[in-house]
Amino acid sequence: MMSRPSAAAGPILVVDDDPKIAQLVRAYLEREGFTVVTAGDGVAALAAVDELRPRLIVLDLMLPELDGLSVARRVRDDSDVPILMLSARGSVAERVHGIAEGADDYLAKPFSPAELVVRVKAILRRTATPVTHEPLRLDDLVIDPERHEVVRDGERLVLSTVEFRLLVTLVEANGRVLSREALLDALYGAAEGEAVDRTIDVYVRRLRERLGDAPEQPRYVATVRGIGYRALVS
Repeated sequence: MMSRPSAAAGPILVVDDDPKIAQLVRAYLEREGFTVVTAGDGVAALAAVDELRPRLIVLDLMLPELDGLSVARRVRDDSDVPILMLSARGSVAERVHGIAEGADDYLAKPFSPAELVVRVKAILRRTATPVTHEPLRLDDLVIDPERHEVVRDGERLVLSTVEFRLLVTLVEANGRVLSREALLDALYGAAEGEAVDRTIDVYVRRLRERLGDAPEQPRYVATVRGIGYRALVS
């Protein structure tokens, strides 16, 4: 099993089979003070995740050996490290599919390296650990924002950074219904990224899968038709 990468430390891992793109992204990120390593295929990417414990992964979809979606799935089985996915296919359906497989954000090719740097910084801001925060509770879940941890019956549940922030946002609303727009704003900020309403539905579905929560008989998160979602706080 892979060791658990941390979003708090380590280099940024750039995974792209085009050396020119990988080196261009590396140059822009290093100019901003980041430590960067690169990998040219999916197998090498997983080895780097295991060995280097990156703080963030910039991951191309079209890779030799093992494609980007497969890499994202394997990383998500054991890690909450943020993933910025790159693809030449930039349709809404493709973005939603990438997010469904574990991406935290999605950038279509061709892209501006400067925009990629902005996206990376935005993701790292969103996933930064707060200085202090009291643990939250939802039914039998204990949610610790400071340690970025969700525990149920002594077992730590693996959530991506976006799934975790979504759960915290819902619980902190204390049972109030939050619209998709409000949730998008909480996750991304008013001007960050190209998120769409369907993205929130994908995140909620992923969160429910992680928690083992059935939408028909929810224990943790309920759908309010035509409006959004709310946490089932007691």
